Amino acid sequence: MATEPTVLVIVLAGGEGKRLQPLTNDRAKPAVPFAGTYRMIDFALSNFANAGYLKIVVLTQYKSSSLDRHISQTWQLSPLLDDYVTPVPAQMRRGPHWFQGSADAIYQNLNLIQDEDPDIICVFGADHIYRMDPRQMVEEHLQSGAGVTVAAIPVPKHEATQFGVIESDAEGKIVAFHEKSETPPTMPGNDEMCLASMGNYVFDRQTLIDIVTPGSDDTMNDLGGDVIPALTSSGVARVYDFSTNDVPGLEERERGYWRDVGTLDAFFDANMDLIAPVPVFSLYNDRWPVITTRKALPPAKVSRGPGGQPPFVDGSLLCQGSIISGSHLEQSIIGPSARVGDGAKVTESIIFPGVTIGSGAELHRCIVDKNVVVPDGMRIGFDAELDGSMFTLSDNGVVVIEKGRDLSR
Repeated sequence: MATEPTVLVIVLAGGEGKRLQPLTNDRAKPAVPFAGTYRMIDFALSNFANAGYLKIVVLTQYKSSSLDRHISQTWQLSPLLDDYVTPVPAQMRRGPHWFQGSADAIYQNLNLIQDEDPDIICVFGADHIYRMDPRQMVEEHLQSGAGVTVAAIPVPKHEATQFGVIESDAEGKIVAFHEKSETPPTMPGNDEMCLASMGNYVFDRQTLIDIVTPGSDDTMNDLGGDVIPALTSSGVARVYDFSTNDVPGLEERERGYWRDVGTLDAFFDANMDLIAPVPVFSLYNDRWPVITTRKALPPAKVSRGPGGQPPFVDGSLLCQGSIISGSHLEQSIIGPSARVGDGAKVTESIIFPGVTIGSGAELHRCIVDKNVVVPDGMRIGFDAELDGSMFTLSDNGVVVIEKGRDLSR
C-alpha cells in the first residue's frame, strides 16, 4: 500500500489589500468580514481542514492583529495529534527587511519547511472565495511528476490583466506564463476567455526550496512574477483544471466557482452571489462546511417596530445577534449584532457587525464597516455627488463607509 505523502500548507496572508480600502485601513485583507459571519481567510482554511491537511502556517505582515486574533480564537486544532493553524509574522530571519514578495516570504520562512520536513507543500492565497478539495490537486501533482502544479480557471479576457495567464499543451504542461500582462493570450478556440492562475500552488519540497533560495541568478521575490515563469522555462510546471475538482455536497451550478475579491466591486458582487434565489455559491453545504468562530450571541430577531409597523425581509442573510425592528430589507447581508431601526430601508447592501441603522434611514448599494452609526432618516446611496463628498465610492458606484464612523455627529 502506497504511503500517503506528508503535506505542509502555507497560506499567504501578507498583502496590503490597497484596492479594498477603506475596508483594509486597519486590518489585513484576509481578515475582512465576508457574508456577515466569516472572514475571508476562513474559506481557504476550511478547504484544508475539510481535506484533513492540518499542518498549516499563515504568513502575515501588514496590519495583522485582527487576523492573528481571529486565527488564534477560531482555528484551534488538537495538539495531541500535532495539528495546528498558526500565524507567522515577518520574522526578518534573513535581514532587517519586510517580505519583498510571496516567494521572498517563503524564503524568509524556510525554517518552517525544514522543521516539518514535508514531501509536498501547498502554497495558497488567503483571500479568495471558493470550495476546493486540495487532495485531488495533490494527487494529480504526484501522478504527473511535476515540480509545481498551478490551479487555473477560465476568466473573461478583460479581467485577465489582473492575473497570471497560462498557456499549456494538450497534456497539461505549462509552456508559457504571463503575469498580469496587458495583452494576455486567450484560450485555444475561445477568443474571449483566458486561463488564469488562481494563485494556488502545489510544490515538491525540494523544488520550492531550490527556487526561492537566492543563487547566482536574479532573486526570486514573487511566485507569479518570478518563480512560476522560471519553473515553466525549466519544463517542470503543470496546470490543474479547477473545474474538475469534485467537492462533497457540491451542486453542479457551483462547479468552478472562484472569486478574487481584490476590489470593492468584486467584494460586493461576491457577497451578492450568496443571496440570489438560487445562489451560485452556497454557504449551506454541511458536507464541506465553511468554518468560523461562533460567538455566544442570541438568535437574530425580526419583529414589529415600536409603533407596530411589520418588518419585511426578502433575499437576505441575518446573522446571529442582529435585530430587525419594523425594517424593510431586500438583498442585503446584516452582520452579527447589527441593529436596523423602525421604518429603515436597506437594499442591496452589506452591513458589517455592530452597525446601528436609525429609524427611517435608507441605504442602497452600500458596504458599511463595523460599528458605524447611521442616524435616523439619513439617506445613503441615492446621490452620487453627495455620497462621494462623504464616503468612498467604488468604480461601480457602491458606497463604502469606513469602520467606526458615527454619522450622527
